[in-house]
Amino acid sequence: MRLTLDFGKLSRVAEIATGCVPVVIQDVDTKVVLLVGYTNEEAMKVAFAERMLVLWSTSRGRLWRKGAASGNAYELVEARVNCEQNSLLYLVRPKMKDGGICHVVSGDGKPYTSCYYRKINLNTLDLET
Repeated sequence: MRLTLDFGKLSRVAEIATGCVPVVIQDVDTKVVLLVGYTNEEAMKVAFAERMLVLWSTSRGRLWRKGAASGNAYELVEARVNCEQNSLLYLVRPKMKDGGICHVVSGDGKPYTSCYYRKINLNTLDLET
């Protein structure tokens, strides 16, 4: 499989999801970066109040409570903001022992633990799992 980055994603997000900032989601224990999502003020306040991973779904235009459908919920342990206050870092802990965060499943039918499961060959731009 070849690398095909979606360089138009942020433009589309800016058009349909005004008032959003990116959020890096990192496992507080393993330090693995799990995914990058988006939040708006509403989703951020809900996440902080519930101490759970709640984001803003830019594709659905509504709150996204991670794990509401799959059961793979994440506790929000800590939140940090970058120096320019235009992105956040959420440190989270999975509620399920062997759950995954990615919507893509591996060969064994389980979701990947991180959305960053493919490595890019820097010479060929091919993807490796």
